[in-house]
Amino acid sequence: MDRPVVVVTGASSGVGRAVALAFARRGGQVVLAARSAHVLDEVARECAGAHRAAHALAVPADVTDEAAVDALAQAAFAWGGRIDVWVNAAGVGILGAVDRTPPQEVRRLLDVNVMGVVHGARAALAVMCRQDSGVLIDVSSLLGPVIGAPYMSAYAMSKAALVTFDDILRQELALAGARGVAVCSVLPAAVDTPFFRHAANHTGREVRAVPPPATPERVARAVVRTARRPRRRVVVGPSARLLTWGHALAPGLVRAVVTRVTEHRCLAPRGTAPDTSGILSAPSASTAALRGGWAAGRRTALRRAALLAAAAAAGALGARSTGRAPFVGRRTRRTRLRP
Repeated sequence: MDRPVVVVTGASSGVGRAVALAFARRGGQVVLAARSAHVLDEVARECAGAHRAAHALAVPADVTDEAAVDALAQAAFAWGGRIDVWVNAAGVGILGAVDRTPPQEVRRLLDVNVMGVVHGARAALAVMCRQDSGVLIDVSSLLGPVIGAPYMSAYAMSKAALVTFDDILRQELALAGARGVAVCSVLPAAVDTPFFRHAANHTGREVRAVPPPATPERVARAVVRTARRPRRRVVVGPSARLLTWGHALAPGLVRAVVTRVTEHRCLAPRGTAPDTSGILSAPSASTAALRGGWAAGRRTALRRAALLAAAAAAGALGARSTGRAPFVGRRTRRTRLRP
């Protein structure tokens, strides 16, 4: 991982953009792929200026085009001499009930979210298996492999497919003796990106981010850690971990809560949004951005402050009732005395 050569698809916006910048800030040699050529050039300049050792190469490509993805891998190898990390972050979304979602749009989503990953994996592994080293990271989602939500059947189906694909790919690599190649699935929950503005919407309702959203930088840090220390599945963020634990303990309750939150907090009243196909077929272009404007960083800071205040209050109440020092303080002092 010394100045790694990293390929990132979906690098023009959201999580893909955050991942590219995160590797560049650590001196990575980043190859950027997306459909919006002029936006990629902008991201390449940001990456090149993020660290004195960082370099960036923009390669416009549509991940649904197998030949274009193969050309992306060839360009990355010719430029960097190897491919250390390949991050499949390109993805699109659809919101709408099953009977209101056009089948051709579902087909297009699966072509991007699933076949795009298949094309990326095949192109990356062709290089990594020759090197006998490399990390393939697929950005999936908690939605699909772990939990479900109404009006997002196509998206959830595609993300569940990625986890299954990665599981089987690991088995095949083990049988082939490619022990230097790792395959990892990263599973965030809601993230503060332009995803909801870019998604096709057939609900007739304005969409808000699922609370509380994580920052794309948090997901990017998880991807970088996974590249350094590969793990099969990485759940990102406290909200995602809480949902995972809750679903394991009480799946029916979690499904009911997610359904209610989606219906009443994530969607405005009917008639507040027109039908749109989003960026399913058109590049994000001028709407590409790192964040979606949901103030995730501020909300995260407020949640942490609230948790700390609650813990302090609970400790103070406990001290008053028992006449002893708060548990948190006593625990901290004991921890510091350990060798």
